[in-house]
Amino acid sequence: MENNKQLQPQKVLLVLCAASFFVPFMGSSINLAMPQIGETFSMKAVTLTWLSTIYLMSTAIFQVPFARLADMIGRRKVFEAGVICFSICCILCGFAPSGAVLIGLRFLTGLGSAMQFGTNMAILTDVFPPQQRGKAMGINAAVVYSSLAAGPLLGGLLTHYFGWRSLFIITGTASLSIIVLSRIFMNAEWVEAKEEKFDWKGSLIYGFGLFALLYGFTQLPHLAGFYWLAGGVMALLGFVFHEQRCSNPVFNLRIFSGNRVFTFSSLSALINYAATAAVIFMLSLYLQYVRGYDARHAGFILISQACIQAVFSVLSGRLSDKIPPARLATLGMVIITAGLIGMTFITATTPIAILILLLLTLGIGFGIFASPNTNVIMSSVDKKYYGQASATTGTMRLTGQALSMGIAGMAIAFKLGDQKIHSGVHTAFLESMKITFIIFVILCAIGIYASMQRKTK
Repeated sequence: MENNKQLQPQKVLLVLCAASFFVPFMGSSINLAMPQIGETFSMKAVTLTWLSTIYLMSTAIFQVPFARLADMIGRRKVFEAGVICFSICCILCGFAPSGAVLIGLRFLTGLGSAMQFGTNMAILTDVFPPQQRGKAMGINAAVVYSSLAAGPLLGGLLTHYFGWRSLFIITGTASLSIIVLSRIFMNAEWVEAKEEKFDWKGSLIYGFGLFALLYGFTQLPHLAGFYWLAGGVMALLGFVFHEQRCSNPVFNLRIFSGNRVFTFSSLSALINYAATAAVIFMLSLYLQYVRGYDARHAGFILISQACIQAVFSVLSGRLSDKIPPARLATLGMVIITAGLIGMTFITATTPIAILILLLLTLGIGFGIFASPNTNVIMSSVDKKYYGQASATTGTMRLTGQALSMGIAGMAIAFKLGDQKIHSGVHTAFLESMKITFIIFVILCAIGIYASMQRKTK
């Protein structure tokens, strides 16, 4: 770390928390704007899912390469570049002339997010000592969940009164303030591999493999989907072969070798996000198309999950400094599974109070899971691997979210085909939602098993 004489951890946390607010806010608020966007550009149901999927794919694909680049040229440099890229692309999304352009800009926005996600947790872990790390991660997670709570509420209000374009323009403009905060409070630089070379070949193989895997999943059950999946698996196997023989790999696979805690904690994160990320997306469509709520009222209902997540993430973050965090994470997965089981019984007449109770259950479970699981991951590696561990954590999260949206898109395509969602097809949509939640329950059950397999020191 360079130029760190006056570095104050709490102020660095402020900068990182500011970044942690705007990125998930954009992700959660867009769900409420989906119907308006679909009407503006006459986008079909499956195409609408790509507004979220392409962003998640882009962030997941580029997170590892950017984390490696940050280790070489400086984490703050890459972090600030990510903020600028995210902000500008968000603003441009607000002026998109077509659905295709909007999807393309969402891809570029993902690049900015990848730069931030690939450095955020590494900087936080480097700044705070182990005995304070869980608390700091809990605060950071609370900010994420607060933004997720603000997303449906503010997103619904902005969409209702000013249109969906206001979401992108206001978010992009406001996020530029992070640059100012970074220049004032984060007066340090973190460079761990200054003299090493960048592995371009490995980055390209990794990028193609992950893209093919995620894209193929969204194309199931069509035959082309299986071809893409096979290509993705082969490319990722080639990536492993290449990295083992590369002197300066883009991702050092030794981080997994012999590290059971890191491996199973990362797998738990992947499964958890794959089983939960699309819940709000499906429920936002359910509330607006099936129940007839506008974006404003749907936002007020969906806010319940993120609010309770924010509270429990702080509590679990503090507890993870005192009791084994792996146990907390496993408990969180169990509670999430219970909430998802309840979701499978939602009908067109389910009382809203019951829906809110299920959302609260999911929020409690996820709040208990996320911070301790991240603490386990980051604490299980040496300092020189913080950047790659941070990128792995983010990649598991974003890959899981992309898979989750892929599951939702596949279920919608299976029941509705390639058509728009409207009130006349709500029965088919409800069936697709039930299929989605059943798959999520199965994934969570696997996630509980994976979480129980790790053994902390």
